[in-house]
Amino acid sequence: MQSSVKSHRCPGRIATDQSRRSFLQYSSAGFGWLALQGLLSDKAFAGRQRLQNLNHAPRAKNVVLCFMDGGPSHVDTLDPKPMLTKHQGEKMGDRANARKSQASPDRVWLGSPWEFKQRGESGLWVSDLFPRIAGVADEICVVRSMLGELPLHGQQALLMHTGRILGQAPSIGAWVSYGLGSENQNLPGYMLLNNDWVPNGGMENFGSSYLPASHQATTLRPTGVPVNNIVASDPRELQRQKLNLLAQQDREFARQSANTQAIEGAIANYETAFRMQSTVPEVADISKEPEHIQKLYGLDSEDEHQRLYSMQALRARRLVEAGVRFVEITCPSFDGNNSPWDQHGQLKKLHEKNARVTEQSVAALIIDLKQRGLLDKTIVVWAGEMGRTPHTPKVTEGCGRDHHVDGYSIFFAGGGFKRGFAYGETDEFGNSVVADKVDIHDIHATILHQLGVDHEALTYRHGGRDHRLTDVHGRVVHEILESV
Repeated sequence: MQSSVKSHRCPGRIATDQSRRSFLQYSSAGFGWLALQGLLSDKAFAGRQRLQNLNHAPRAKNVVLCFMDGGPSHVDTLDPKPMLTKHQGEKMGDRANARKSQASPDRVWLGSPWEFKQRGESGLWVSDLFPRIAGVADEICVVRSMLGELPLHGQQALLMHTGRILGQAPSIGAWVSYGLGSENQNLPGYMLLNNDWVPNGGMENFGSSYLPASHQATTLRPTGVPVNNIVASDPRELQRQKLNLLAQQDREFARQSANTQAIEGAIANYETAFRMQSTVPEVADISKEPEHIQKLYGLDSEDEHQRLYSMQALRARRLVEAGVRFVEITCPSFDGNNSPWDQHGQLKKLHEKNARVTEQSVAALIIDLKQRGLLDKTIVVWAGEMGRTPHTPKVTEGCGRDHHVDGYSIFFAGGGFKRGFAYGETDEFGNSVVADKVDIHDIHATILHQLGVDHEALTYRHGGRDHRLTDVHGRVVHEILESV
């Protein structure tokens, strides 16, 4: 297999990769490539190498994805719909035009229990459910016209992460790591701050698929030891001897195998893990952070779930500082069975719980990155895999909202995205997109663009064809980007 960026887009990468990789594989059963990987992981060398992979000047260097698993309600957070309150309890009738979601003429409209207000100097609409996000309204760019494909958690989560509803493709984090690498030789390019909950779709959401295994997510847990075996049980010299022995054994195996790439990936992971032992414990330890920073993120909360999420959000900032290219934070599940934001019932109670757990830390991350001069170079993404229906079977005290992919909201901060800005429009009930529709492929293309990469140029040959994150889709949504 070979990797490439199309020659008419970036000729240096294709020529360099093919000739160097070929020479090293044939000259040393593929293990000369490991030495090259070591060079590429050196910060100074990697910085020069990445310039060959860029298609234009980047606006950002890092991404933090705050994944709101389950689907926050757009009409209760970022997309105000006063008509829902006016017509609450009335049947949808012939307005049941959201064909992909759970819509029928007998369902009734459900108004939001939270009040919307215009926030900051920009006047961006944010509901009272998000008081801390409201405080950074002038920093965020809301897209209100997102369209999904299927109102199912697993398929939509995989679409959000891999661009495919069936998965079987690399995660966006893996693509970013593969295309740009990490800025720190002691850390992977893609790290997952998991909160003891794996979204529907499983770990494939964070996998590398046919890309080299070294680009899959490395997980940091919120409790206990952040990474297994991160504290060495052997002296460093003995560990080095063990790694050398493993490399020797794998070299022998590679001579009998046609798939040297998988072996290279395993060895590269061994080497990264070896170097991580000196860096991860320090980066994961937030105890030395100033008290006011810990309070900013919510680490003084009485809510255990909020404290854990706050810790992971603070770690995300530290990982960005350390040079990790793509960081994702997942949400904790309160009962271990349902996706956190999946409120088919008890909408008010449980959406408030989710907001309390996450939104202070997301706002703090934006504030903290800005005050450190990192926000301009970091893309913060807040997104679920879908939204919630603006209607329900029956209005009751404990009613909720169902799955909705015909129009929902996400937001960005930093990284060259417009500030205090809303793009796109759903109809007066929040039921369907009526202007400026955006899909996940467009979002992926836009993120890559801000990182300096043309989404059509970053490809990987697998199974006889060139694959890319956006497949044959995607456009850069320039309307939500600051002019250069």
